[in-house]
Amino acid sequence: MHSEVSVTVDRNQEFRFDLEGHEAMPSDVARRWLDDEFTRLECEPLRASGKLLLADKVLTVARAAGPVLLADPDWFQKFARATSGALAKTVVRIDLPSMAISY
Repeated sequence: MHSEVSVTVDRNQEFRFDLEGHEAMPSDVARRWLDDEFTRLECEPLRASGKLLLADKVLTVARAAGPVLLADPDWFQKFARATSGALAKTVVRIDLPSMAISY
């Protein structure tokens, strides 16, 4: 089964990580990793209410990481494994220009 996480930064820049041979993080570990990165990267909730959905956290961490961290193979592998594990999906497409996730 094909498994990957991709992040589109703009029309000309996309990052992909093939999870073949890499296990997704367990859900609790993945959520903790995303929480830590959300804090470390000084992300802000997307909603005015302050409510933070898991998908919103993935989006804001990817946006805050930007091309610099997304291009770092070690960081992007962790992000992909955490995203797949937290969302419990084998294929995740993150579109930063539209701030949307599809599966």
